[in-house]
Amino acid sequence: MTNEEGLSEEVKIPEGISISIDRGIIKVKGKGEVKRKLTDPRVTIKAEGKKVIVLSNGTTKREKKIVNTFAAHISNMIKGASEPYKYVLKICSGHFPMSVSVNKNELVIKNLLGEKFPRTLKIKEGADVKVEGDQIIVESCNKEIAGQMAADIELKTRRADYDRRIFQDGIYIISKCGEEVK
Repeated sequence: MTNEEGLSEEVKIPEGISISIDRGIIKVKGKGEVKRKLTDPRVTIKAEGKKVIVLSNGTTKREKKIVNTFAAHISNMIKGASEPYKYVLKICSGHFPMSVSVNKNELVIKNLLGEKFPRTLKIKEGADVKVEGDQIIVESCNKEIAGQMAADIELKTRRADYDRRIFQDGIYIISKCGEEVK
């Protein structure tokens, strides 16, 4: 919204969520906790009552983009603090029986297309990874961490120069935050 002072965007805070802002570091607490640093010299963020206001004195396209981006990040943080983001990946092994397990803070993929050595992937801090049958479930309060962890798992089993129509072995994202991926 534009007013005489500049641009402003409001994000409503639902019940059960608390927000604290200290020198550009925003902490959102609910069922989980998300922390992020959002700073820009042209933008001010403040919490008033049951809403967060993102303000800018300028009214150029650049300031509008920054204000809207910060508001979207805060909205995603609120959603993540109320209920974690969940990605579901499917383990597909057509040629060789692949086994996937979680050991401490590592995901271990064994026997991908008959390989002798296991592929390992370090689990990012803040992400929770579980293997249930032929599915891998990635959960995190932080949308970026959950999405990046799911993408890293998918890329770990990617085989260059193989035709995906024939060699379908690998791990693929099938659901992002409850929405089916096609």
